[in-house]
Amino acid sequence: MEISEQLRDFDAFSHFNDELLSRLAACAWRHLFAPGAYIFRQGDPSRETFALLSGAIDLRINSAIGDFALGVLSPGQLFGEANYIDHQGRSGNAVAREACELLLFDADRLAAMADKDAGFELALLWSFWHSLSSKLRRANAQLGTFFSDRGTPAPPLDVPAMPRRSDDGLDLSSRRAVFVEQRLSSMEIHFLASLSSEERFYAGEVIFREGDAGDKMYVVLEGRVMISKRIPGAGEEALAFLERGDYFGEMALIDHETRSASAKAHDDVAVLLSIAREVVEGLLNIDSVASTRLLNILCALGASRLRAIDQKIAGWHVLSQPSSAPITERTLPESDPPTP
Repeated sequence: MEISEQLRDFDAFSHFNDELLSRLAACAWRHLFAPGAYIFRQGDPSRETFALLSGAIDLRINSAIGDFALGVLSPGQLFGEANYIDHQGRSGNAVAREACELLLFDADRLAAMADKDAGFELALLWSFWHSLSSKLRRANAQLGTFFSDRGTPAPPLDVPAMPRRSDDGLDLSSRRAVFVEQRLSSMEIHFLASLSSEERFYAGEVIFREGDAGDKMYVVLEGRVMISKRIPGAGEEALAFLERGDYFGEMALIDHETRSASAKAHDDVAVLLSIAREVVEGLLNIDSVASTRLLNILCALGASRLRAIDQKIAGWHVLSQPSSAPITERTLPESDPPTP
């Protein structure tokens, strides 16, 4: 079977037309791995992305008490895309659990094709953004299972809803400035600045809670925002502290699911720009070849947060082990595979 035909079976590439699939196939080749073979090792500088055609892949990360299994990949999934985005070393190990057939996408060929074809670049970034966001959501869910007797996520924090505080005090030039700093295009700057709304939250006020519905994403203008998740039996865990120019809340706009973590103002005043789902969808319309710069930013954000939360998962794995228990791996369900 031609590689382009095999690519049709991947949900991640469902938005590629025949011409784009043909170009994507030109960047890939098949590779077989025997059981126990390493596809890559933690710390490797390689930047290839992989699509699993058959078999199963164990994803592992080194922890203070030994190798820890993050999850198992099954056919139809992408992995390794974070390294294409951020050029950092591999954040974990990928090992063939059984005989595997993969499609290996050469990073240099992908980059060269993206440079020549803006439509290809947008489609590729769209695939990576969705893939990274899906893995990040599953990793957030996994983090919530530690210290839980039944291995199920804890209920969200019982925090009273805080009123949104809006203010029209910022002029358009102040809103534009944060997007100019990110070197967005004139079109992107105009849309984001003119169609966003200013919101202010004081220290400790909740912006959204885990489990809330999400219909907008945010950009920090002033102050800091803490993203957190409740660890059952252990309390609140800070996942990230966001500052000027950082985006958050975008995951719910991708998959239309509820918020996977909570956000609240961390400093005296956090000034945010909220961007409605309709504005984001218009900017990132796959048919308009509109906003590759914004997609690059969102992909880099997803890769960075996924790396950070995988490290947190490894750390909580160590803390959750009884002091008298032998060191063993904890294998996760195949449906929950956060990826390096």
